[in-house]
Amino acid sequence: MRLWFFLRLWSALWHLGLPFVLVYLWRRGRKDPDYTRHLGERFGRYPQRRPGAVWVHAVSLGEVRSAVPLIRSLLDRGETVVTTHFTPAGRREACKVFAAEIAVGRLAAVWVPFETSWAYAGFFKAFQPRLGLVMEIEIWPRMIFASRTAGVPLYMCNAQYPTDSMIRDARFGIRPGLMRGFAGAFVKSDLQAQRFASVGVQNITVTGELRFDQPIPAAHLAAATALRPSLGPRRVIAFASVTEAEEALFLAAAREILSVRTPPVILFIPRAPERFGAVAKAMTDKGMLFSRRSQRFDRSFAALSQTPMDVLLGDSLGEMYFYLGLADRVVVGGGFQPKGSHNIIEPLALKLPVLVGPQIQTIEYPAVEAIAAGVCHQTSAERLVRDVLDWPDPSPQAISAFMAAHSGATARTLAAIVPLLRP
Repeated sequence: MRLWFFLRLWSALWHLGLPFVLVYLWRRGRKDPDYTRHLGERFGRYPQRRPGAVWVHAVSLGEVRSAVPLIRSLLDRGETVVTTHFTPAGRREACKVFAAEIAVGRLAAVWVPFETSWAYAGFFKAFQPRLGLVMEIEIWPRMIFASRTAGVPLYMCNAQYPTDSMIRDARFGIRPGLMRGFAGAFVKSDLQAQRFASVGVQNITVTGELRFDQPIPAAHLAAATALRPSLGPRRVIAFASVTEAEEALFLAAAREILSVRTPPVILFIPRAPERFGAVAKAMTDKGMLFSRRSQRFDRSFAALSQTPMDVLLGDSLGEMYFYLGLADRVVVGGGFQPKGSHNIIEPLALKLPVLVGPQIQTIEYPAVEAIAAGVCHQTSAERLVRDVLDWPDPSPQAISAFMAAHSGATARTLAAIVPLLRP
């Protein structure tokens, strides 16, 4: 009964709040016009038709990248695919990676409809998906129950149930009821399977973490290899996916690290593009000797400047492997603020030592396993500088062994999906 009342309240709030949602999109669209393009799709009006497609919901950039190997496997076996997104970064990535498939009508990348029954009715009419896969832990009530009404089996994919979410759900209890509305779940680990089962989710399959199978852009690594000699013999320390809440901490740490007798080069890579200008101003105010990626290299990574620098500000999107290719060790951001750490798999894929902060609930798998294997080190704000400088590197062989032990999620997920793809 409580869930029934929640759904009615949720529906009412969405209908009453639609003007405010449109204002939000308009305001975001002033900085990124893609927010307001194809607006009809958000209301369930899709000019494309892909009956019988496999539906993959990947809300933003990170979810799209984790889904790429699985989508490739589905396309390789002859399926058509529709991907839904909320952010322009996610949609742009899908359009870029799958441009050839979009051109011949084998894949459509569209906005996810608003959380209303009539918007989802338009989506299901246009695409009539045989199966839906929701990447990570996106819990949208109307999506779940509109799928049930339309007879579309909807599965959580690459799913995890973080500790903080379980604690919160134990108090309120709405989300477990919503998760029981999924047809099943493809989860990252045995621990995650136990957690989902504990709240009544059915049809759980342990498939692993899809990010271990992500392709590495060869052009980014080649550019990093070619440019690395220009940084000289100094070590290179990357602060990657830095959130706004961590900027002051990491800038202070960078200044202290640069004060040692043989200072390294610092790569400082903010998580959000709207922070690029603010971080550059903060570096200027602190008197740091830095260059912006956009001013030091052109789009093809050719050098535009050879001026001395201590810090390279990564003011670009979609080039993480380029920055990591320059680095000797990586501090992954997010874990020094309550929302939790970002992905550690990308640096590990390049055999780089990784440091994370105290808050790893968002990447519990594989962070716990990586820490236990000695290829990732958990530190704190107080110990950050000391650990960045002094933590002994794990061997590349140890990192390779860890990656090999945790790869293969794409094949396992595909094997679980295929029996569900009935006509």
